[in-house]
Amino acid sequence: MHLVRFADDTGTVRTGVADASGTVRPFEGSPRIADLLQLPAADLRALVEATAAAPGSGPGLPADAVLLLPPLDGLMELWAAGVTYERSRDARIAESTEQSVYERIYDAERPELFFKSQPWRVVTDDEPIAVREDSELNVPEPELGLVLNRQGETVGYVIVDDVSSRSIEGSNPLYLPQAKVYAGSAAVSSGIVPFWEVEDATALKIGLVVRRSGAVAYEATTTTASFHRPPRDLVDHLWRSQPFPDGAVLSTGTGIVPGLDFTLRSGDVVEITVEGVGTLSNPVRDQRAELDWLVEAIDRPLARRAHRVRPQEDT
Repeated sequence: MHLVRFADDTGTVRTGVADASGTVRPFEGSPRIADLLQLPAADLRALVEATAAAPGSGPGLPADAVLLLPPLDGLMELWAAGVTYERSRDARIAESTEQSVYERIYDAERPELFFKSQPWRVVTDDEPIAVREDSELNVPEPELGLVLNRQGETVGYVIVDDVSSRSIEGSNPLYLPQAKVYAGSAAVSSGIVPFWEVEDATALKIGLVVRRSGAVAYEATTTTASFHRPPRDLVDHLWRSQPFPDGAVLSTGTGIVPGLDFTLRSGDVVEITVEGVGTLSNPVRDQRAELDWLVEAIDRPLARRAHRVRPQEDT
């Protein structure tokens, strides 16, 4: 079961519950994801289960009749955490001119948290991610994302690709926003897996495959059991000094960082799999103009169709 945000063939955006067959059962009243995240976790679960069991909107919509959209809207925000795995710490030390910064943050009480994206800039399944034209070293960062309601409760899980410029951040940590926040730097899987369907979020296998010209250019796995910080600790710090009236998605950091001899190239396809959550696949682009369509898609969600590329089409 997934909570999804979708556009029908008229371009009307709705939300619903997608079952294992792909059938989407819309919620009554057309709530946004943001509206659902205003509910306490117990109320959201009751609404989702009631909709899945006895939808009031008919037999449901077939998957091929809707366009799944990124599961963020309203005043939601996408945030991310850094240096939450030992591998991430070691990689940041290796690339940085200010190595002690990453050594200290790894064991500090306060985690590294940073803003990643507004909802309209987020891409989803089969939509292009991008690398900066002014960066020589760029990587995907496969991460488990926590979907948080306005009360800070974890109500679901998604896959996040926190695409990053290692060369820009490595030259000076103060360049972090430029290395992390740009068009095509944030991809989120389209389906939110409800919290009650994931037994233990601290024991999930995460896999990354980068395909280039039909061959595997890079492949690695990790597990959320290697978290250096409990996910709850990250949430508590994020919620400590600001409200999130429509909830948020918090990406929990990566345990997979390629060596300094690897960088993403235009035409690559990045595939991230998180056990129990699903798979996120995105082709890579290297020109900012190739993400300008995101502006058009704010008011015309069906415009996204023209920019979606199935993995076999881009290899």
